[in-house]
Amino acid sequence: MTEPAPQQIIVGVHQSAASVAALRWAAAEARLRRASVHVVHAWERAVRRASYAILGDSTVSGQERLRAESALAAVLRGVYGSEIPPGVTAELAEGMAERVLVQRSREASLLVLGAADAHLAGRPAGPVIRACMRSARCPLVIITATAAALPPVVNTPVAVS
Repeated sequence: MTEPAPQQIIVGVHQSAASVAALRWAAAEARLRRASVHVVHAWERAVRRASYAILGDSTVSGQERLRAESALAAVLRGVYGSEIPPGVTAELAEGMAERVLVQRSREASLLVLGAADAHLAGRPAGPVIRACMRSARCPLVIITATAAALPPVVNTPVAVS
């Protein structure tokens, strides 16, 4: 008899109170399922280079990456404090969030996203949530933050691999 594959919960985050709420929910669910949690923050370069441009990391893209790292660390810190527990991994992925999360969902047991309360008030969901609703390869859970929830605090160091 073969053992079942270990479950993995993917949590897509950005710098928002809803992301903190989603990660908190996913952490609790992971304990119940004895699953691992993989936190993903996708970021894109603001400026696209021409196809003929010389490749290399520009100062602007370096700063964008640092901002993305800081946002990911802030969400992790908002849920776990300064020490990330075993079974939790974090990934900073360059690319469109919609594509990155749909790709990661192929190996996941569950995909968890945070949404502003406005999405429940009859307003349409954002492009990331719509894309994941349409194309995710695993069940999708959308968690909303309460109006009183605060966004994560940026610029306090947390180890992100």
